[in-house]
Amino acid sequence: MKAKFTGLSFLFITAVLCFSACKSTVNTNAVKRTDNSWIEELTISQLQRGYREGKYTVRDVVKVYLDRINEIDKDGPMLNSVIAINPDALEIAEKLDKEAASGKTPGPLFGVPVILKDNIDTHDRMPTTAGATVLRSSFPSADSYVAGKLREAGAVIIAKSNLSEWANFRARMSSSGWSGVGGQTKNPYVLDRNPCGSSSGSGVAVSANLCMVAIGTETNGSIVCPSNNNGIVGIKPTVGLISRSGIIPISFTQDTPGPMGRTVEDVALTLGALTGIDSSDSKTFASQGKSCTDYTRFLKKDGLKGKRIGLLRKAMGFSDKVDTLMNKAVVDLKKNGAEVFEIEFPKGQNYEDASFQVLLYEFKDGLNKYFAGPGSGCPVKNIKELIAFNKSDTIELRYFDQNILEQAEQKGDLNSVEYKKALAVMTKATRENGIDKVMNGNRLDAIIAPTGSPAWKTDLILGDHFIGGSSSLAAISGYPAITVPMGFIDELPVGITFFGKAWDEPLLLEIAYSYEQGTKHRKIPKYSISD
Repeated sequence: MKAKFTGLSFLFITAVLCFSACKSTVNTNAVKRTDNSWIEELTISQLQRGYREGKYTVRDVVKVYLDRINEIDKDGPMLNSVIAINPDALEIAEKLDKEAASGKTPGPLFGVPVILKDNIDTHDRMPTTAGATVLRSSFPSADSYVAGKLREAGAVIIAKSNLSEWANFRARMSSSGWSGVGGQTKNPYVLDRNPCGSSSGSGVAVSANLCMVAIGTETNGSIVCPSNNNGIVGIKPTVGLISRSGIIPISFTQDTPGPMGRTVEDVALTLGALTGIDSSDSKTFASQGKSCTDYTRFLKKDGLKGKRIGLLRKAMGFSDKVDTLMNKAVVDLKKNGAEVFEIEFPKGQNYEDASFQVLLYEFKDGLNKYFAGPGSGCPVKNIKELIAFNKSDTIELRYFDQNILEQAEQKGDLNSVEYKKALAVMTKATRENGIDKVMNGNRLDAIIAPTGSPAWKTDLILGDHFIGGSSSLAAISGYPAITVPMGFIDELPVGITFFGKAWDEPLLLEIAYSYEQGTKHRKIPKYSISD
């Protein structure tokens, strides 16, 4: 990938860098704990069984998670994954307890504490900032579609998570997990390692058991990369499966929210609660008849039997240690009944450069519309005013520039010939001549690749140090991908990604669940520090 992509933490960049394994020691004094360890690694089904059996109330559970945020995120190792705590969380929990006591039928996420990435609008006493100081006091007048669906399902939105500012579509070089409002998020496995982005705080909060599940957003890698670096499960759905209305945008073509959790089951359950047709997002119209409200019915322990899976060998080779884990994963897939074949994608298709041009045009268009929207609460009305604000601010340009914002501001509207040509190039290359062609030609159920490398050391001077990853094909095509932990390199987790054709979420969840249940690689982070 060319140098112009260097600042995009949501894009994986293959660079000529040497990866050295992390040696670390446990930071034994990092966490001051109250007696809340019983909540660690609890699944949604286990949580709700406890509610039914009267072991605890929703208020009890929410209080535990809020305590953990204060102890682990704000004190102790100071993970800095949470940008704002919902001051009404306990009151919402008490209301849910009263509804349950009155006999009201609970929703599928009843009493589940959830954290939202802070580019997702909530109509409450938490601002929606995208991590940017210009939006520090921006309080939207309505919930995003996603926030509304979560509340309808009975979830408790307990906090908003830190993120790479503007979903890291701002600077040529940047550090994933850094924002002007929230500062730098830390990796819970080794604290000076990077959590990846842009859904950094969402990934860290889930991994450290600061919530049951979190919602991230992805344009290219922003769900799967932080899931990889933080040892959790993340799904990037087909674009249009979940509405983007009320989410601060980058790309109309590539953006999608998606759930992040510690298990495939929790992610599947949350995914079903978020689907639906939204008149405010035309991309969701294509999901009619293709979406589900319950994806847990596709979870089968023997789901790998008879599946034909393509190994994307070109996504490997950036790290011998990652390759070793990937080869072991292939053995595990075969052991559980899958056939695995090496596959090649057509060469010479410059879809990544085309995608970058599309993002610049769509970022300008989408962000200007968000700023000017009724009730947005934004003090600026377009990208030009945002650029001017950042130049006058003491925080925003302290570490990183705003070159990508400036490039976007120079673009025309979506009627531009350059935009339309780039959009056609990238979609044809990744869909018709890409994933669809390879999967249909080889009769594949899924494609696999390593999600990325172990976490690199956070660097506020030189920015991120990616050495490899596999997000771009699924992201640029708008097709689904799910990442699951596949092992550790020293103390650092690494994931495997399963991706496929549009609306293949049921099949991918079935395969990912079977792999997860047969391997069980997830480990609780220990908040180590580098030697």
